[in-house]
Amino acid sequence: MKKLMYSAGVTALLVSAGMTGQAWAAESTATGASSVEEVIVTGTRQTGMKAADSPAPIELVGAVALTRSGSQDLATALSTAVPSLNFSTTGGDAAAIQVLAALRGLGPNDTLVLVDGKRRHPTSNLAVDGGSPYSGSATTDLSYIPLDAIDHIEVLTDGAAAQYGTDAIAGVVNIILKKASDGGMATATGGQYFNGQGNTGNWSINKGFNLEDKGFLNVTVEERYHDFSTQGIGDGRFQNPDGSVLSGLPFPQSNVVNSTNFPHENRLNGDPEFNLYNGLYNMAYDLGYGVEFYSFGTFGDRISNHYENYRSPAKVSGVTSTGVTVYPLPNGFDPREQFQETDYSFTGGFRGKVLGWNWDLSSTFGDNNTQVYVVDSANAQLFPVLQALSPTPIKAQQNFFNGAFDTTEITNNLDLDRSFAVGLASPLNVAFGFEQRKETYKISAGDPSSYYGAGAQSFDGYTPLDEGGHSRTNYAAYIDLAADVITNLHVDLAGRYEHYSDFGDVEVGKATARYDFNPMIAIRGTISSGFRAPTLAEEYYSGTNVSPYSAEVQLPPNSSAAQVAGFAPLRPEQSDNYSIGFVLHPEPGLQVTADFYEIDLRDRILTSGFIYGTCCTAGSAAVISQGVLNAIAAKGVTLDSGLSYTGISVFANAASTKTQGAEITGNYASDFGDYGHVDWSVGFNYNTTTITKLTALPAVDTNIPFGQTAILTLSASSALTTATPQEKLILQAFWSHDKWSVNLRETVYGPTGQFSPDNSYFQKIGVTGITDLDIGYKLTHSLKLDIGANNLFNIIPPEVGSSGGFPLGGGLVFKVPYAFAPWNGNGGYYYGRVTFTF
Repeated sequence: MKKLMYSAGVTALLVSAGMTGQAWAAESTATGASSVEEVIVTGTRQTGMKAADSPAPIELVGAVALTRSGSQDLATALSTAVPSLNFSTTGGDAAAIQVLAALRGLGPNDTLVLVDGKRRHPTSNLAVDGGSPYSGSATTDLSYIPLDAIDHIEVLTDGAAAQYGTDAIAGVVNIILKKASDGGMATATGGQYFNGQGNTGNWSINKGFNLEDKGFLNVTVEERYHDFSTQGIGDGRFQNPDGSVLSGLPFPQSNVVNSTNFPHENRLNGDPEFNLYNGLYNMAYDLGYGVEFYSFGTFGDRISNHYENYRSPAKVSGVTSTGVTVYPLPNGFDPREQFQETDYSFTGGFRGKVLGWNWDLSSTFGDNNTQVYVVDSANAQLFPVLQALSPTPIKAQQNFFNGAFDTTEITNNLDLDRSFAVGLASPLNVAFGFEQRKETYKISAGDPSSYYGAGAQSFDGYTPLDEGGHSRTNYAAYIDLAADVITNLHVDLAGRYEHYSDFGDVEVGKATARYDFNPMIAIRGTISSGFRAPTLAEEYYSGTNVSPYSAEVQLPPNSSAAQVAGFAPLRPEQSDNYSIGFVLHPEPGLQVTADFYEIDLRDRILTSGFIYGTCCTAGSAAVISQGVLNAIAAKGVTLDSGLSYTGISVFANAASTKTQGAEITGNYASDFGDYGHVDWSVGFNYNTTTITKLTALPAVDTNIPFGQTAILTLSASSALTTATPQEKLILQAFWSHDKWSVNLRETVYGPTGQFSPDNSYFQKIGVTGITDLDIGYKLTHSLKLDIGANNLFNIIPPEVGSSGGFPLGGGLVFKVPYAFAPWNGNGGYYYGRVTFTF
């Protein structure tokens, strides 16, 4: 904390020194937005509201800021500009391919994503790994929005469920698309980590078209590629902590030295490989008579691969019909989970004005489909059955279709607003509207060979018992009243009613006020209630995940198997939000904001910790909970008898939490004449979460002598309270002069910590500063080159230690950086970028 405040103090002195004696201009802020005078559409239903006058905290992030962040995805780019936004840096299984973002210390599911004010559909790819602040996320995948299609982003860092509905407990991210009718740009970027891994490349083209001077069509296409990275070395089953092979390994385990990539044969930890294609269009056309037609849509296709734990050469074996033992994969194998994902969304609507009312009628359809495969694997139960039928060795099946997920969402909206002169200091703006939404979620079974016996190694295929389609319908109505009730006092009141076909009715409200003492000082505050409906994926996801030593069965909370384990169906999360803050404009071009908040979140939907059925030695595992084993049996799952421990996890209303924090931002622009122009930016977030209530573990699952007494393990609990940095400071300066530009950013993360996955010890990371640098040069008016580095000094998180010949915490790979680190554990990344505008 001392280091953090020291950095903040040094920056404040530098900013003050830069301000003294200089002529300041209200130019573009370091966040890249045009200025605090920009008109916003998020957090208000009132037409013409400026960011500087907003009664709610709004942060503007412009396209230029997103580009010069050096990030290849939208979530990471946003985190460099919004201090209260953090993103996942690692993940296992399905979570490995998603970059998940979260506001104000809550989960990603508590942040609503809009595109041009319209709700964006969620992904079908649920992050089920426990023990992560991002567990259980099935929210919008920002990877499918091309960066070059974005004009700017409005981030509302305040509860807004009364205005926008479910998911908006922590805030709203509204992506505003480009609307240019001519010109365009083409970009190409390439880079890699300092260690030579993770080769990355992308290209993008954006072009605007004029539609008969009555409208525009703006189109963006892009491709992005990222190669694997590997963290750590060796495997405790076969190697010493330095990666050298253990002496005395029996055959065929001794063949590990012949495995691919030895001594890095276990590549579980690191980035996945992916190739992503995106397309986006945005258009509007004036039909006459005061009516405009508009539409926008996206299409994306991604293939990604993520390594799982290495399997021993002895894992799969069989005996021929003549009695000869066969090891079909004599050097072992490193399975990969492969996801083939298609995502698309289309919005169409009409808007205009009639009898003084602004109206907007629209419909949005979104779909995300994920095909799941396991490649370079084998089925350890199926192979010996087939081998026994042949007198000669046969090849093991190595590639499996494991099943598929699909989610759709169709949303229909009618929004109206009009201002009335009613004798107040300003006209009363009346807005109301209606929404109808239908959601579906489907799991499809894989090929029988993927789930025969204990299934394909690393990820059991989805069985007909997992298979199923589910849907629900939602109806909502809202009203929003806003006016200056007296001079300089703005009040905004909103209320919303929603009915869900699967759990009933919800009413929420919001009251926001702002008082301007003078043009330089204003105070603002909000009181609101909110809710989040459980996603269909949280309610119905079902699957089995296996490692070399363990198996974890995910039970749908709405299933009979979950009831056998003592769990009840999910209820909606509910929240109360409070915030108060101030806005300062002490000089032209300078804005400082400070907002202090509290979010009381009840019935928070979380992934339970691993609930043991058996533990802890292969071949003689003791029963920890017969109730858990009964639930696994009720689900119809067959597990490998050679596992050291087995258990379940379930989504549950596991806890209630209190989140308190403060967010402070400052932007200034300075002109140094012949020495160039500098945009300064400071952002600081303090955030702490405490668990106020913990749901009891069902009695049928409890084992007091073993220590299985809580629904959340120490690792899962600390993921909520300490794994996200309590303090985050972003210091940024963007200098430009003639053909040159330099963007320097320092992000300082406060201390973080989390219990290891096996709950055996507490892992800690101290205060850490990450430096990013981007240097640009314009070769011509249209052509610009940039080189840069994110994590310039190649800071690596602390590594997991070892004891007794194995890594601490229950893993297998040595020297793996702590997974909860708030920055990328691969270290420094450098890149080059070419931009051509036309």
